[in-house]
Amino acid sequence: MARPRRIVLLRHGESEGNADDSVYTRVPDHALRLTAKGRDQAARAGQELRALFGDDGVSAYVSPYRRTHETFRELRLDPTRVRVREEPRLREQDWGNWQDWHDVRRQKAARDAYGHFFYRFSQGESGADVYDRVDAFLESLWRSFQAPDHPPNVLLVTHGLTMRLFCMRWMHWSVAEFESLSNPGNGETRALVLGSDGRYHLDRPFERWCLPEPYGAP
Repeated sequence: MARPRRIVLLRHGESEGNADDSVYTRVPDHALRLTAKGRDQAARAGQELRALFGDDGVSAYVSPYRRTHETFRELRLDPTRVRVREEPRLREQDWGNWQDWHDVRRQKAARDAYGHFFYRFSQGESGADVYDRVDAFLESLWRSFQAPDHPPNVLLVTHGLTMRLFCMRWMHWSVAEFESLSNPGNGETRALVLGSDGRYHLDRPFERWCLPEPYGAP
């Protein structure tokens, strides 16, 4: 098995929805574009990734959303060293179809109170649903490592919540641990790096907004 040296997760650059959440009432979530700021964020991430990967090969997986595809293009990775495929299981948490601005804000507030892992949007997914499809993707990813010529780098271009849930599944975090962490910023990365002990370690932690409170705590 040719396990990669690192698995890099990248959140897309700032999108139209990040800049103005009223856009969800007139543009489908999957069709939102990057803003100028988002393109700059992606370009800066590309500089860092090109330096990190060097001349080594990369196996890249990109969420099917427009903003993640645009982010990947702005990375300007060497196409002769990268094999890229679209991966629907890395998509954003589904909020439903056309969205009512006031209802989305109400549901987001309810999710904050209820918990991001278990709260299910009325026409969409819960964090637990995203976790399940990330788990299915991981099975496919592990099978790909069996190829003797698998590149030493993996790149996932995805979304903030999906990044946290990927790391939750990989690192075997509890739900309470997941709930205590914040999404990375637009254009930010986290990497799982293969250590000398044969285990993958997160290169830097997610920001913590509260201490985890496991069930049964006094």
